[in-house]
Formats: sequence, structure tokens, C-alpha cells
Amino acid sequence: MNEAVEELYSLLIPLHESRLIVPRACIAEVVGFTRPSAVPEDAPDWFVGTLDWNGRQLPVVSFEAAAGQEVPEGSGRTRVVVFHAMAGQLQPPFFGMLTQGFPQLVRVNPDVLTPDDEVFAADGPIICRIRMINELPLIPDLECLERMILSVTASA
Repeated sequence: MNEAVEELYSLLIPLHESRLIVPRACIAEVVGFTRPSAVPEDAPDWFVGTLDWNGRQLPVVSFEAAAGQEVPEGSGRTRVVVFHAMAGQLQPPFFGMLTQGFPQLVRVNPDVLTPDDEVFAADGPIICRIRMINELPLIPDLECLERMILSVTASA
């Protein structure tokens, strides 16, 4: 009985007006929001600062702003999702992303997924959007986000 696993544990990450979907293995932790450190004046809007996380300085981004929207207002539900920086570009190999609540664990399989036709900028942080039952989550380009963060933190 040697069947291929066709199911992936994933997280739906709530943003201001949409959600992201990422494999569960991409996430190290979800922490409460605290005001990040001040950022240099020339930093882009999407780079919201750094947080002290487990004795490390964790760069934190707004996905919405990185995708060309405005940074959403914080609320009592705002959290920071700590991602593993899997492309190996950041040291330490983690970064944070502002969210509007706790991620929701979902099991994803081919029966519930279909691609969406929306086209996104080739050099932006969005790979594509998918249709998943009643959801239209975005698949983020985490390597692109790492490169974006590196462009800010390397010059600091």
C-alpha cells in the first residue's frame, strides 16, 4: 500500500482584504503585535521595522504594502506571523509579516483547488490566486519577499 500523499496542511493567513495560503512548514510561530523599532526614513512603506524575537532582530513587512496597497491600520487582532526564510538569503533566517488575526489550518488537496485567471506582476510578491471552495487566497512569492527585505536590511 504505497500511495502518494495528495494532501498538504496549509495555513490561511488573514490580511486586510484577502488571505494568503502557505504550507504549514513555512511558519515558525505566530506572535502578538508589538510596535516595531523605528525604520530609516528612506525605507519603503512595506518595511514596517524590526521586532525582538527570541533574542534576534526580526524584520517585519506588510504584505499588502509590498503588493502595492496601503499598510492597513493595526487592531487588537493584529499579529505577526514568523516565516522561515527558506531561500537562505536572510540571517537570521526568519522574517515577520503583519496579519489581521490568527492563521487558520486547512488541509488542501487537488479536489478543492482550481487556478484563478488573475495575472499579477512578474516581479511582485504574488505568484497567483487560487480558488479553494469559497475562498480566493493568494499564493505569496516568499523568495521575492526575502529579496525585498534583504534590499532594505543589507544597506542598514
